[in-house]
Amino acid sequence: MSTTLEPVVSPAMRRPLPAPPSPPPTSPPQLPRWLPFEWIVALRFLREGRLQTAFIVGGVAIGVAVIVFMSAMMSGVQASMIRRTLTGQSHIQLTSPKEFVRPLRDTSPLEREGAIVQAPLQRLKGIDQWQGIVQQVQAIPEVRVVSPAVSGSAVVVRGDASRVVLVTGMDPERYFRIVALPEKIVRGAARLTSADLLIGTELATDLGVGVGDKLRVTGSGRGATTLTITGIFDLGNKAANARSTFVALRTAQMLMGLPGGVTAIDVTVQDVYAADVIAQRIQRTMHVQADSWIGTNAQLFSALSAQSMSNTSIRFFVGLSVAFGIASVLVVSVMQKSREIGILRAMGVSRTQVLRVFLLQGGLLGLGGAVVGSILGLMALAAWQKLQRAADGSPMFEMVMSPALLGWTLALATLTGLLAAFMPALRAARLDPVVAINA
Repeated sequence: MSTTLEPVVSPAMRRPLPAPPSPPPTSPPQLPRWLPFEWIVALRFLREGRLQTAFIVGGVAIGVAVIVFMSAMMSGVQASMIRRTLTGQSHIQLTSPKEFVRPLRDTSPLEREGAIVQAPLQRLKGIDQWQGIVQQVQAIPEVRVVSPAVSGSAVVVRGDASRVVLVTGMDPERYFRIVALPEKIVRGAARLTSADLLIGTELATDLGVGVGDKLRVTGSGRGATTLTITGIFDLGNKAANARSTFVALRTAQMLMGLPGGVTAIDVTVQDVYAADVIAQRIQRTMHVQADSWIGTNAQLFSALSAQSMSNTSIRFFVGLSVAFGIASVLVVSVMQKSREIGILRAMGVSRTQVLRVFLLQGGLLGLGGAVVGSILGLMALAAWQKLQRAADGSPMFEMVMSPALLGWTLALATLTGLLAAFMPALRAARLDPVVAINA
């Protein structure tokens, strides 16, 4: 008879094995303790409402991106239009005052009132003491370049063909700093001595001439000479290319019968938008007539002003929509966090601290959205410049993106967030602790 041995199990061995230790619960990342109390509460409220925070930051970012993109584009368009307008003219042009006729002083008032006054014919005349005027204008701090010139009509003859043109005589060293004529030369060179002549492409085609050919030029002052064509330019305007010619200053003085005189003084200034104010100041202090590019291009300046107004309107309405978005989110946050606000008030948190908590939320939402929006705007500008090209492959116009615009946008978005958060923050600060806890 066989026996089966069973293992002996002690009571201690029958005890259940202890369960493996559970991993410690994950706690949310703690905010730095050195932060002020208002910052800790504001950041915690924003972190708890991640979805709301993400949506409002995205809305602010889109609005800021639109502002950055539109501002840079408008600035680029305006800068391009002004550069193209001023590429062939000075900012301010000084000329001799126009002549006018007055009735005789010894006539009676009735006779003067009924007198017929005929406007005189404006003769081509030089500016009195123009050397002194050049020195005075050059001494103005806002002025960059001053260039005397002689302008008048003339007749150019090539065989049986003749054309009436506008002759401009100037000092190349000064004038080329105002009008970049060497950059517009398509054939030849911008060389001007007393026997040289620069003409436009249309005039060269009409007369059938090229570089090295000679033209007989007769000015309105009865002066005549034969000049050699050293360069042919293209000003980007068909009418200007058909009428404009350039010679040396002394050659023009001889052609117009103004030995030692000038008919105009071209001036460029540091700020093109201040040209009108500087022109008025020059006209008040000197015996000349000063015309700025703003006055001579009134329609263009009106168009630029309208563009600036439309850009400002877009910024205002985008900023208004951003402010309403931030305010609506913070109103909802106040309603959701009313119990927490009541507990904080019961623990001794002052109304001012509660007010600062929600103002900080508004400012952080505006600043965060502005940073993201600025990056999006810059990316959109880079993509637009890469995709939109002119026919020759060059950029349509240069985008003007200054650090000041980014700084202004960040500050404005943060201020908008603070203003939008004011009413919700005031409502939160006025909550009664007992009512808020029992809500």
